[in-house]
Amino acid sequence: PPPANAGRAPDPPDGGWGWVVVFGAFVSIGFAYAFPKGLAIFFKEIQDFFGTSYSEIAWISSIMLATTYGAGPLSSVLVNRYGSRPVVMFGGLLCGIGMVSAAFCTSILQLYICVGFVTGLGLALNLQPSVIIIGKYFLKRRPIANGLAMAGSPVMLCTLAPLNQFLFDNFGWRGSFLILGAILLHCCVAGALFRPIGPATTSVKSQATGKRKDALKEEVTGKAMEMSSPTENKMEEEEGKDCCEKINQYLDFSLFKHRGFLIYLIGNVLMFLGFFAPIVFLAPYAKHVGNDEYSAAFLLSILAIVDMIARPTTGIIANSKWVRPRIQYFFSFSIAFNGACHLLCPLASGYRWLVVYSAFFGLAFGMVCAMLFETLMDLVGAARFTSAVGLVTIAECCTILLGPPIGGTLIDTFGDYKYMFIKCGAVMVLAGTFLFIMNYYNYRMLAKEEKKRKTKEEDPQSVRTESEGRNSWNQETAPDGPELEPLREEREELKKEMNGT
Repeated sequence: PPPANAGRAPDPPDGGWGWVVVFGAFVSIGFAYAFPKGLAIFFKEIQDFFGTSYSEIAWISSIMLATTYGAGPLSSVLVNRYGSRPVVMFGGLLCGIGMVSAAFCTSILQLYICVGFVTGLGLALNLQPSVIIIGKYFLKRRPIANGLAMAGSPVMLCTLAPLNQFLFDNFGWRGSFLILGAILLHCCVAGALFRPIGPATTSVKSQATGKRKDALKEEVTGKAMEMSSPTENKMEEEEGKDCCEKINQYLDFSLFKHRGFLIYLIGNVLMFLGFFAPIVFLAPYAKHVGNDEYSAAFLLSILAIVDMIARPTTGIIANSKWVRPRIQYFFSFSIAFNGACHLLCPLASGYRWLVVYSAFFGLAFGMVCAMLFETLMDLVGAARFTSAVGLVTIAECCTILLGPPIGGTLIDTFGDYKYMFIKCGAVMVLAGTFLFIMNYYNYRMLAKEEKKRKTKEEDPQSVRTESEGRNSWNQETAPDGPELEPLREEREELKKEMNGT
């Protein structure tokens, strides 16, 4: 028989090969987050080429981002079934196929499919496994590891923004898409670094499933001589339970009863309504107010450089003994700070103030991204994190899908970008305020529940042992006086019969 701890995952090593895994996650997460933003360099030219509106061109990034987040449950299922390494490598292959196919598109609808759906799905298969495997390799240093891995996004964005402009000037948007498709194949190399840790998930689950099936067969065979049609009903009932257990192995729907998880989910769904639109429209906005292409692309580079510094710094701060116990407050503040930057953006006049806005935007954006998954893991724990990420991303994809097109509609309607920035800022300030208030309530409730539990454990009056209860019953029911001796003897005989003596 297998040992008792055969299915138990080993303790996270908190170092060693884990730092190589962090580098692989740095590349995969970097492409997953930065690539949709870097494509904004091509939007103005693609818009002129196909003669589309701002809202129509914004659907490219929206579909890509929504697919990246919406495919979270699928990615979680594949990771649980096959592990992170093959999933990331297959995702890198999909990214390359999507961008190479996009180079030959002849309509905006075809771009929606190739860039938005196919490439977005590939990025989803890069994002989720990279985040999950860091949680398996790190525990004590997890905030730092997450911060370093998340720094891949600004580094990639800082590189892609000028690179995309250079590629467009020399090869056009079609030639650029071919080259970008080849570059995205590096995700396959990054995925190869994700060495599995601990026993294979599939073997343990297959053994457990086989044991359940064998037990079910024995139970049905044993009772077949006694029952006919009721046996068939019981088999169907057991198979239904087995199916539900399989689904719950991949997506733990009991998380919807978790108070902290629900608060996080509602706040994040609201936040993403205004999270990505400012980045998508930053370069087009800079061109709209009279700046050249390279100056507009440089704004994204400034944002990325500050973001790159902010993410690991935020990870170190979040890992400190003063912040980590209340990391949810820090996360709430970061979201509200992000929204405040967007509300002030319309006041920026001239390129110099746009540079200042980009720097503060990069700081706020890096703070949010560095803690985005760390706060979720802080709430649900590493064991349920895979399911939690899948459920959160599928819920977030709706607002991610709608955010940039709503911003584009505001630009088309009013002919001005400021209403888009105001909308995004107001939504994010509201989300940050909601999370701050509800996390305060959650911390209060957790403190009360913990105090109640400790009081119950420490109070000797609240727990009565079996002997104390028996002695108390004997004292309370013991009759006095010789005239009640027959009743006492009858009671003793009754107690002997109850004890089987």
